[in-house]
Amino acid sequence: MDQKQLTTLCYIESEDSYLMLHRVKKKNDMNQDKWLGIGGHFKEGESPEECLLREAKEETGLTLTSFRFRGLVTFTSDAWPSEYMCLYTAWGYEGSLSQCEEGSLQWVKKENIHSLNLWEGDKIFFQLLTDNHPFFSLKLSYKGNRLSGAWLDGKELELLDERDEMGEVTGRTQARLVMHRSGQLHGTAHVWLIRPNDKSGFDLLLQKRSKNKDAFPGCYDISSAGHLPAGWDYLPSAVRELKEELGLEVSEKELHFAGVCRNEEKTEFHGKPFYNREISQVFVCTLPVKEEELTLQKEEVEAVLWMDYEECLKGMREEIFPHCLEWDELYLVKKWAKKWLSQRC
Repeated sequence: MDQKQLTTLCYIESEDSYLMLHRVKKKNDMNQDKWLGIGGHFKEGESPEECLLREAKEETGLTLTSFRFRGLVTFTSDAWPSEYMCLYTAWGYEGSLSQCEEGSLQWVKKENIHSLNLWEGDKIFFQLLTDNHPFFSLKLSYKGNRLSGAWLDGKELELLDERDEMGEVTGRTQARLVMHRSGQLHGTAHVWLIRPNDKSGFDLLLQKRSKNKDAFPGCYDISSAGHLPAGWDYLPSAVRELKEELGLEVSEKELHFAGVCRNEEKTEFHGKPFYNREISQVFVCTLPVKEEELTLQKEEVEAVLWMDYEECLKGMREEIFPHCLEWDELYLVKKWAKKWLSQRC
């Protein structure tokens, strides 16, 4: 294999910071103005560790004494050759920090790393390092400068489009696991199944989330909801989620737009922080649906339950059942349902 395809990258730690290299000095640098760790290409006959130690000495003046091989990162692109990178962290070193010919070296607090101008894929392995993930194999694919695919240990990661405060896509994509740590704004599609009743006027179909979900496990939730995969719009995503989660096939014409909701929440699940910022388009479906005829996606949905609208509000108010429902969204659905019920009379 061409030695130019083999590289090392290392993040040297000191207390709560990483040593970062701002690439601003090298001409014709594909990493121009990006922030990276230290490292470089293998020389003929070098082992990963030999390359690591040499590059660390050349770029920083430091001699590494304690380090750990954290993972193998494979890069593919339509703009440059594939690359296989050995990723390390180091916490022991000797010597004094020197100037680097390729950029400016700076200690950056770990909590501020995501605010730097990083490659989007780098944010994924930063998150894995933060979580002290076991040795991993990560594949990152790019189209130009845009992250177009990511696979962790052979399993595809869900990529989402980042959105601005107006709800428009920014052109950047990121893995869901990173967005829910850094609080990047993203889109979701929500679908409420409703039916008329003789109590408050209508029932809601509630979904009980699987106990194995990474967020809000075992909680009652919207009939069907999901993130918008990168490149997708709201309505097609809503149709897809109904099919995947409930086995319910509908056309786009059978979903009625009820409005837009925003949600921001900071909490914790499974001992890890969870920062969710989303903008959601809310749809309502009035097709007759029987619980027993639905095919539930076991990984996502434990059960479904029809519940009267006012009883649902009462249950939320009095904390009768665990839920992750939003009051504003329920009022939005009621507003749409009242018009629908009046037209049926």
